[in-house]
Amino acid sequence: MFRVLTLIPAVMALALAACQQPAVNDGRDKDAPRFPKADRPVSHAAATTFSSEAQRDSVNEANLVMDLARIAPGMSVADLGAGEGYYTVRLSHRVGRKGRVLAEDINATANERLGARVMREELENVSIKLGRPSDPSLPVNSFDRIFLVHMYHEVGEPYAFLWRLRPALRKGGKIIVVDVDRPSDAHGLPPSLLFCEFASVGYRLTEFVRKPELQGYYAQFEAAGARPAPADIKPCRISGVAPPKTNGSQG
Repeated sequence: MFRVLTLIPAVMALALAACQQPAVNDGRDKDAPRFPKADRPVSHAAATTFSSEAQRDSVNEANLVMDLARIAPGMSVADLGAGEGYYTVRLSHRVGRKGRVLAEDINATANERLGARVMREELENVSIKLGRPSDPSLPVNSFDRIFLVHMYHEVGEPYAFLWRLRPALRKGGKIIVVDVDRPSDAHGLPPSLLFCEFASVGYRLTEFVRKPELQGYYAQFEAAGARPAPADIKPCRISGVAPPKTNGSQG
């Protein structure tokens, strides 16, 4: 009996030690494990300025994108990955005093600089929010358009991100993506892979346009059907993905 009792503390100590072992860090965002892992490399976050605003305005980039997205006075718009606010400022003027713009970035320093700019330019219809890598945390049923301009290739958990984005769209709302047709670890994304990832979470492509003014392409999506359960999302593979059929314009 004495030998058995002396083993009990040792066994309990080993069990306790096993429970206290640190969890394995697989590099994924803590909010994402119930979603499929993306089968593509991810670009590291670039500078918060894509190129000079004067250069982008010289080719009429923002006006072209806002025209394609049919941005009108009174709309509610979100600019995710807003950076220094190139689109935020121009969206603010386009939607007017009765419209609203929410600018969001996961870079707190960029948000601070944008906040100073918003105050300096007296943009009273703009709000600023700090985002999270796999969850934009936007209010439900709040936006007519959500802009993802030269940033989607930096989203490391696209299925979690897009799944959580859907409820923020109003009826008839659209998600606007502007990106470059090149590998995802080179600050771009092949359109076929973009289409596949959006379709996997229940979005329909409604328009796709290539324009030199964009330094890439414009893609527009809307929610279609029920949002799938996270466990039912089928991840896309880099090889063999094909774009879904669309009635939108191709250029």
